[in-house]
Parts: sequence; C-alpha cells; structure tokens
Amino acid sequence: MRLSLACAGFAAAFAAGLLAQHLVPAAGAQTAPPPLQPRIVNLSTMTEDEIGPLVAGTDLRSRLLAATPDGTVSVQSGNVLRHTHSGSDEIQLILAGEGSFWLGDTEQQVKPGDLVIIPRGTVHAGSRASTGRFRALAIKLPPQRAGDTQPVP
Repeated sequence: MRLSLACAGFAAAFAAGLLAQHLVPAAGAQTAPPPLQPRIVNLSTMTEDEIGPLVAGTDLRSRLLAATPDGTVSVQSGNVLRHTHSGSDEIQLILAGEGSFWLGDTEQQVKPGDLVIIPRGTVHAGSRASTGRFRALAIKLPPQRAGDTQPVP
C-alpha cells in the first residue's frame, strides 16, 4: 500500500511540475542573454529618448548595451536615490555632468572621466548634479538580479 501511495505521489508531483512549467514564466535572471554583436555605440551623441524612458518613480533612464552571463554594460542618465546591491559589484565611468555622488558614507565630487568603483553592499547614488545631467557607463559584475536594489535612507 505504501509503495502504491509513494508512486502516486511521485506521479502527481511530476504532473504538477509539468503544469507549472507552462504556467509560470521563466525568471529573467535564468534566461541567457542574446549573443554579443559587433558594433560601435556613440554614447556622446545618444539622446535621452534613445537611452530610454524614465524608470518608474525615479529620474533615471537606462539602456542595456551588452550582456553576458558574467556581466552587463549599460548607459544611465539621471539620478537615483541612495541604495546598495548585495549580488553585484558596479563600476561607473562618468561621461557627463558634475556634482556630488554618494559613495559609502561620504558625499564626493565627480566629473566626466571619473571612474567610480562600487563593491557590492556599498551605499551609492548620484546626489546633486551641479552642471548638466549625470550620464554614466555602468558595468555590473555579475549581472544584477531582479530585485537586487535595496534603498538606503
């Protein structure tokens, strides 16, 4: 009797798994990025609209330029509130805009040409642009998982 119940249980679990596979969408972090294509992207002539729409509730626009299983490269324009990422290191090359940038527990001045290295868990954010709008090339290693942005007061 126990053997027949166990077999029926395994069969039911297998059927439920097959059903769930078709009902639940795949997690974005588990899907492979498209293969890299050779191209040249001129970041200095890219308009705000070409970067993309504002991310809901922020002053940030972002456009993914390249993605591999090991990392992503995006162009970002605008500002975000102070936050951390627990699963990704981030490197930003400031392309445009000058002003203050939160890095750890200090607010520092940044300008075009500055490279900002942000280890995972480090509080960071563009704070106040004094000239122009912040624009940065953002590299995330490994790729940032969905939901891996923790706001910091």
